[in-house]
Amino acid sequence: VQLQASGGGLVQAGGSLRLSCAASGRTYNNYRMGWFRQAPGKEREFVAAITRSGRNTYYADSVKGRFILSRDGAENTVTLQMNSLKSEDTAVYYCAADPRWDPRWDYSSDSSYSYWGQGTQVTVSS
Repeated sequence: VQLQASGGGLVQAGGSLRLSCAASGRTYNNYRMGWFRQAPGKEREFVAAITRSGRNTYYADSVKGRFILSRDGAENTVTLQMNSLKSEDTAVYYCAADPRWDPRWDYSSDSSYSYWGQGTQVTVSS
């Protein structure tokens, strides 16, 4: 599967951005999906994840209440709506796909994901 992330850009603190991740290749809804981010000089960190059905979503504490992750099976996309952005949200954001069916899903670990998009830059100015 190929993942294409888009929607990054420059925004002022308090503003919003919407990131999208378009999947192509094998059947999209066979994958659990996640978003991670990496700021300069820091390790990649978990942001949000969503189950195959879209009924369950998970968020890092740092974004809970501000970010919303959803998926559209018909359009083969996942969308990360980012609101009330802060300067500390500045990072390159990556979408990722997990093809496994292990019920013990460690959604916050990047080792759980087999496929990665190329990343999109989000810069929040204070």
